Parts: sequence; structure tokens; C-alpha cells
Amino acid sequence: MKVLYILYQYLIGFPLIIVVTLFTALLTIICFPWRNGKLPRTVQVFWSRSVLWLLLVPIKVTGRENVDPKQSYVFVANHQSFLDVFAVYGWLPNNFKWLMKKELRKIPFVGTACAVAGHIFVDRSNPRAAMDSLKYIKAQLHDGISTVIFPEGTRTKTGEMGRFKQGAFKIAMDMELPVVPLSLSGFFDAMPRHQFYVSPRARVQLHIGKPVDINQFEDINEAMACLKQQVEAGLK
Repeated sequence: MKVLYILYQYLIGFPLIIVVTLFTALLTIICFPWRNGKLPRTVQVFWSRSVLWLLLVPIKVTGRENVDPKQSYVFVANHQSFLDVFAVYGWLPNNFKWLMKKELRKIPFVGTACAVAGHIFVDRSNPRAAMDSLKYIKAQLHDGISTVIFPEGTRTKTGEMGRFKQGAFKIAMDMELPVVPLSLSGFFDAMPRHQFYVSPRARVQLHIGKPVDINQFEDINEAMACLKQQVEAGLK
């Protein structure tokens, strides 16, 4: 059964995903004049959901009632797998901009589409450039536009959550925006780092937590600890 499923992925699933990705990337580029409107967002949701559907990965989403699609937030999520992006992009009800590593800009078509859609690329090796990226994302957070950040900075290697970095929380404090914890579970088992296929019978879940007022904390470290606990609680 496992062999048949992997063959399906490589012979049918992945080739169709490439076709869908190219189609949606080109359509996103064409939609540039309306990049903050409903049409690009609809295209991006279609792409993300199509990827999980084609890989036969069922997803359970809870907590969508906790957020207002018209409100701007800073979303923070644990990062288990390459598949995390599709779950958040496809099922988070808010319009948002990713804060992503600059290496992704080099992916043909996809990198250009992400840039056109207004997502922000961060040079993690250059502190000054990283700070400029944070300033740019702050300018985008209004009129219901949010941002999604993986505060661990990279995918987990063990399945355990790593240390959170301060960037997302600095943005929330400076902009006085609520922070929403996103808990992604089952994704590490489905496709851990350095595995190039999705495990059979994968079951994944996205839980959207309740917004947290970042200004209630005395310092940023207390805020980070609280939000990390809430992300962990949503995994159970």
C-alpha cells in the first residue's frame, strides 16, 4: 500500500501539483493590480488546497471563529513541515502577507508570484536588511491585512518545537496588534524534513487560537513564553 501511494505521488500527484503551481503563479502575477483584493486571495487558496487534495492529505481546521477576517493580526505558528504553508495559506480566513526567507525568492515563477502578491523576503544573514524587511511588513498591516510568521525561523528537525525569535512579537508590540497562535499538528509525521514524499494515511490539523493582547505583558520575553505555551496547547 505504501509503495502504491508513493508511486501515485510521483507519477500523478507531484506532476499535477507542478501544473497547478505554474497556473496559479502566472495568474497571481496577472492579478498584480489587485494584489490585496479577493481575486489573488482566491487563487492562492485554490493553489494551497489543491496541493493537499492532490496528495490525499485530509485536514481538520478548528478555531476559525476566533478571528475576524477584517481585523489585522500577527499570526505565529510552529513549523513542522514543508506542508505547513499549504494548510495556513489554504484555510486561514484572513488576508495576510508571509514573512519568508529570501532563498524562496529564487524559485522559478513561485518566487516572482510571492513578490507580486506582496509577501516579504527576509535576509536572515544580514541584520540590517532583516530590520528593513520588518519595517516594510509593518507598513502593510492595516485594513485587515495580517502577517504570518514562523518564529522558530525554520522547520523542526525532531518534531519538537524550537526556540522562538523576537521579530513577530516586536512587530505586534510596535503596531499594537493582537497576536494569534496557530498550532500545526501531524505535519511532521506526514512529511518531516529531508523526506521527499508524504507518509501514507497522514492526518493533519490546524488550530487557530484566540487573539492575545501583546501589550498586557511586561516584556517581550514574557509575551514569547506565553504565546509558545498557547501554540503547544493547541497541539493537544
